[in-house]
Amino acid sequence: MYLDAFTIAALVDEFMDVLVGGRIQDVLDVDDTGIGMEVYSERKRRYLYLSADPQIPRIQLLDEKLRRGLVKPTQMGLLFRRYVEGGVIEHISQPPWERIMQFDVTGPEGAVSIVVEPMERRSNLLLLQKGIIVDCMRRVGPDENRYRLSLPAHEYKLPPPMVGKSDPNHVILEEVEAFFEQNEDPKRKTQQVLASRLLGVSPLLAKEITYRASGDVNQKAADADPDRIFAALKTLIDPLAKRNWSPGIAENENGVEAYSVYPIESLAGWHSSETLSEAITAYYGAPVGEDAYRAAKAPVFEAIREGQAKLGARLAALEKSMTDEEDREVLRQSGELILAYQYGLAKGQTELKAQYDADAPELVIKLNTELTPLENAQAYFSRYDKAKKALEDVPGLIAETRNGLNYLGQLTTDLEFATSWPEIDEVRQILQAEGHWRGAAAKKIAGSGQSAPLKVVTGDGFVIWVGRNSRQNENVTFGKGGGQDYWLHARGVPGAHVVVKFDGRAVPPAVLDFAASLAAYYSSRRTDGKVEVDVTRCLYVKKIKGAGQGMVTYRNEETVSAVPRSDKDITV
Repeated sequence: MYLDAFTIAALVDEFMDVLVGGRIQDVLDVDDTGIGMEVYSERKRRYLYLSADPQIPRIQLLDEKLRRGLVKPTQMGLLFRRYVEGGVIEHISQPPWERIMQFDVTGPEGAVSIVVEPMERRSNLLLLQKGIIVDCMRRVGPDENRYRLSLPAHEYKLPPPMVGKSDPNHVILEEVEAFFEQNEDPKRKTQQVLASRLLGVSPLLAKEITYRASGDVNQKAADADPDRIFAALKTLIDPLAKRNWSPGIAENENGVEAYSVYPIESLAGWHSSETLSEAITAYYGAPVGEDAYRAAKAPVFEAIREGQAKLGARLAALEKSMTDEEDREVLRQSGELILAYQYGLAKGQTELKAQYDADAPELVIKLNTELTPLENAQAYFSRYDKAKKALEDVPGLIAETRNGLNYLGQLTTDLEFATSWPEIDEVRQILQAEGHWRGAAAKKIAGSGQSAPLKVVTGDGFVIWVGRNSRQNENVTFGKGGGQDYWLHARGVPGAHVVVKFDGRAVPPAVLDFAASLAAYYSSRRTDGKVEVDVTRCLYVKKIKGAGQGMVTYRNEETVSAVPRSDKDITV
């Protein structure tokens, strides 16, 4: 987590310069755990996003307008409109060493405070008036935390003071030496010692201190040189103590890897940013436009990747079992050899060496000394029968596993194209139903409803339906589509089901070309110059028994080549 105490402090300084005195002109529910506010200050509209997402909490200041992500407002959204909308931001602060930010606002109902606690798993967003909680995004009762309740009508309390940690701004060499002298765990890393013994030092900052001192972020604490650690600590902390921030991001071939308020040497590709908000947005993405939900998609993509790895391993094992005929035959041959040599076996003999065929190598057959020769032979025959019976189920299991992998491939495309919370939520719900969602159940997003397929009407009045995810594909093909309607799909890759409705008129080639371009665009090959697209009638499209939504087989197809284009790029 990069939104540590120092990063919060840097954000406070940045926000004090640009938000204090600003009027909150609009409040909206960006998602089920995040509130967006339009703030007009210094003759400019800025957009503040406060998220209490348990996995990716954050505080973001953006120049682009936020989009409303929920159909129905949340309770917190309604309260923010009542107490905050139209108000003026008077002050922004941070309790010492806490990952908490407080906005003091003079609103329509008087003075209130917005408290953001962007801490993973314990993240929260609270609205206070006179120190009393009006409401909060995540309610915490006495069964979860007796000391610190987060419930309406209760007094807001800060987290209990951290004990056993030193202030990094004033730590001395002797204290650092004591950190490592007191460590008794030979497996513990230097970075873990630093993070556990210094206030405000996050894992990222601890790694950077370790790297600058030793050149190895994974250095064992037993190998640490306290003098070098102390020197690296002072080099990094002294500017931070003076609130001299150096915001920036570390980029690699996969994108932005981290952001910070100090230069990072332990990660390649670090470079400075003009503001911390710019660095944070580069890392998380902005909750606007098509990239609005990049951070929210991340754990869903990870669940898909884990599911693909699991099913891939299962498929490899199943396919290997189809080629293990020799191993099964050895079991049968072992049983027969034991029967043939049973009268020559001595009591307590642990193995039998014998040839089954004259030109075959000698078999070494393990014997269970607690069983008779006959029982040993029967045990081998039993294993052989079990292996042979299992083989009968393998082809079906292979087909089932391949269908599962294909479905996850389709879900990957669904998620890539998702541009709303309902569309993301549908993928999450499917993963949960298929057993690929780890941890707590993926709860349905409040007010998300179900996403609808795209409907396009050409200038000549032909209706085209485009399914942009698995459920929509099912609906388009078997709900919207009739037997004589044209059906299109990018050949051999995950993508949209596209149906051109047949209304009795001959469908012009231009309309089918248009539909093929849509099928190419809404497929995993969207970025290719040309894509092969199969065209058939809905009559010839059938569901795959036991497979996921939208998984089909088809026949009597013709294949055309299409340039991927969206409905906004083509006029027919």
